[in-house]
Amino acid sequence: MYGHDEVISLLRTMGKALLSSKDSAFLDDRLHLVTVTDGETRQLMGHDVIFFDIRSTKAKQFGFSLELADGRLTCCGDEPYQPWEEAYVRDSKWLLHEAFCLDAEADIFHPYEKHHSTVKDACQTSARLGVQNLILYHTEDKDLAHRRQRYHAEGSRYYQGNLYIPDDLDVIAL
Repeated sequence: MYGHDEVISLLRTMGKALLSSKDSAFLDDRLHLVTVTDGETRQLMGHDVIFFDIRSTKAKQFGFSLELADGRLTCCGDEPYQPWEEAYVRDSKWLLHEAFCLDAEADIFHPYEKHHSTVKDACQTSARLGVQNLILYHTEDKDLAHRRQRYHAEGSRYYQGNLYIPDDLDVIAL
């Protein structure tokens, strides 16, 4: 598991507190907890991955950008894209971006108070930055039966690339 110093320290502490000494002996032996820093590149499964601080005001949080053979996959973490992430996001083949609710429902769900965005926000950002494929996640779940269709209808007005709104356990072929 890769993470910044605070999350790795927390995971290690929780592991030692919750697991038996026999099981916690596997920490850093079979379960590797690896600290990464802002801007650090690591080689994972044959791909370069750059970790970056999203500068969250809620808690320290990193995003990442993974170099694939035919493009880049970027994740902005649990908050909306910010201008300082442009070098990682611009022209990504794939972008994972949270979209808490429809823009039309922002008055109901208050995404900005929670440091989140709307479908419209994520789609406009992705269009402006030349993203080819956008995967929206971290969405409200009041109408799961229609969420995919509703989010796609709003998003496609602002973004002409491939738009994915997956359900839990959906698999998207890269």
